[in-house]
Amino acid sequence: MDHGIIWQLIDTSVKVILGAIITGMLFWLLLWRRQQPVEDPAHNRKVQLLEQISADVGAVSHAFAKYSALLVESIRYGERWPSARREELAEINKELVTEFKKLAEAEATLLMLGEKGMEKTLRVYGAKIAIFRKEVYVGRQDISQEEITKFKGEINSLRENFYDLLSRKYDRLLTAH
Repeated sequence: MDHGIIWQLIDTSVKVILGAIITGMLFWLLLWRRQQPVEDPAHNRKVQLLEQISADVGAVSHAFAKYSALLVESIRYGERWPSARREELAEINKELVTEFKKLAEAEATLLMLGEKGMEKTLRVYGAKIAIFRKEVYVGRQDISQEEITKFKGEINSLRENFYDLLSRKYDRLLTAH
């Protein structure tokens, strides 16, 4: 065989092998990039907003739980209820009002995100708490423990409904990414 033909065969073989290696590397790089999560600032912001809403509703729920527990205690003890506990109720009432502002902000955020169903559920939850505050108060003796428990159960059910909706949306956002 002629040395020129051998060098042409070697040259062609090297070029084919290098082409195959480069093609393989590019293919691997493409697959690797598809597996890497793409950072989407808008998506991340939605997740953060939903987490903030969850925390805000949790703060309202906690303040309401403390408030309602003290109210039940005040109704149970009536006139024998200590004045220190009355003062504690007044402080917790202020806390509830402050936390309630977060509920309004959460509703606005949900509307901004286009989550009208969640916003409506949250609004009904807040309205039910407001009704509770008007119906159950210190000194009221014509309301039974069962009525109060039923009222609180309805409020808790509304909170659970809201968190179910929020959880489903949160899960969809996490799995879509």
